[in-house]
Amino acid sequence: MPFELIVALRYLREGKAQTRMILAGIGVGVAVIIFLSALIAALQQSLVARTLGTQAQIVVRPREETPRVLAIAGTVVREARVERPAQRVRSIAQWQRARAEIARVPGVVATSPTINGAAIAVRGGGANAVVVRGIEPVSYSRIVPLDSFLVAGRIDLDGLKVVIGTVLAKDLGLSVGDRLRLRVGTETSETANAVYTVTGIFDLGNRDLNSRWVFASLRTTQRLFGLEGGASSIEVKVDGIYAAESLAREITTRTGLVADSWMATNAQLLIGLRSQSASSIMIQVFVILAVALGIASVLAVSVVQKSREIGILRATGTTRRQVLRIFLAQGAILGVLGSAVGIALGIGLGLAFSRVATNPDGSPTFPVSFDGVLYLRSAAIAIGVGVASAMVPARRAARMNPADSIRSG
Repeated sequence: MPFELIVALRYLREGKAQTRMILAGIGVGVAVIIFLSALIAALQQSLVARTLGTQAQIVVRPREETPRVLAIAGTVVREARVERPAQRVRSIAQWQRARAEIARVPGVVATSPTINGAAIAVRGGGANAVVVRGIEPVSYSRIVPLDSFLVAGRIDLDGLKVVIGTVLAKDLGLSVGDRLRLRVGTETSETANAVYTVTGIFDLGNRDLNSRWVFASLRTTQRLFGLEGGASSIEVKVDGIYAAESLAREITTRTGLVADSWMATNAQLLIGLRSQSASSIMIQVFVILAVALGIASVLAVSVVQKSREIGILRATGTTRRQVLRIFLAQGAILGVLGSAVGIALGIGLGLAFSRVATNPDGSPTFPVSFDGVLYLRSAAIAIGVGVASAMVPARRAARMNPADSIRSG
C-alpha cells in the first residue's frame, strides 16, 4: 500500500467523529442527487410517454393552399385583398415516393400513411363531431400501439369497420358490434348511406381523444373524403425523441412538405421538461457546493490539528508532493465511501417514495427510474468534489515549514 494512502487512512481513523460527520454529509448529498435525478427522470419519462404514446413524433403533410387575390370592383381591379382559402382534406402528391424518401432519413424508425378529416358520427337521434383517422393497421402499430389501448373488441378495419373511443361509445350508446353513420361535407351518395360497424373500443387516457377519434381503414377514408389512392399525412416515428425537430427540418428539406415535430406542437410540454431539468441541475449544484465546503472545512481543521505531525514528516524526508497527495487521498477516500453511503440511501429513499405515493390501483404515482449511469455519475461527482475540496488544505499543508510546524505544534 502506498505511503500516502497509509497516512491518509491513519488520519481519518484518528479523527473518527469528523470522518463520520463528513461521510454523513457526502452521503446525504449523493442521496439527494440520486433521488432527485431519478424522480425527475421518471416524471419526464411518464409525461413524454403519455404525450407521445398516442401520437406520432413527426407528422408530414402538404403545404397549405396559397391565398388568392380577389377582384372587388368588377373587371377593373381598383382594390384587392388577400383571402385565405378554406382548408380541406388534401392528399400529398406522390405520397408513396415521399414516404420512401422519409424512410431513408437517418434516425427515422417507422412511417405510416394516414388520412385525417372531420365528420359527424350519427346513431339514432345522437350526433357527435369526430375526427376520422384512416390508417394502415400494420404500419400504424409501429407508430402507436393501438392494440395496447383497447378495452373491448379488436383492431379489425376491413371494409366498413371502425374503432372508436370510450367517451364516444358512451355518448352514442355504442358497444362492439353496433353500427353508426359517418357524415362529411364532401360525402357522395355512396358514402352518405354507408353504415359502419364498431369492432373495437379504445381508451387513450385522454377524454378529448376518446370522444373525437374514430379509426377506419385507409381505403375506407379515401372513399369517404374523395381521396382515391391518396394520403393526407405521413406519420413518423424516430429513434431519439429529442432529435425530432432536427429530423423534421431534414424531412422538409428533402421532400418540400411541412413536417411538424412533437417538440413544435407540444411546446408547453417541452418548456416544462426543460424547466424541470434546469431546476434539478440548480439544486444539485447547491448540494455539491455544500458538500465541497464541508469537506474543505474538515480537512482544513485537520491540517491545523496535524501541523506538528506534518512538520515531523517533512523533517524526516517526506516531500511536499507526498504531503499534498496525503490530503488529496483523504478527499478521494471520503468521496468513495460517501458515494457508497449515498447510493444506498438514495435507492432507499426512492423505493420508499414509490411505495408511499401510489395510485388507487396500487401502482406508483411517480415510478422512480434508477440506472447504472446515474450511480456512476453520482459517484464520480462525489469523488471529484472530494479531491477538489481537498486541494486547498492539501496545498496549505504542503507549503508548511517543518521547523515552524514542530515549534507551533
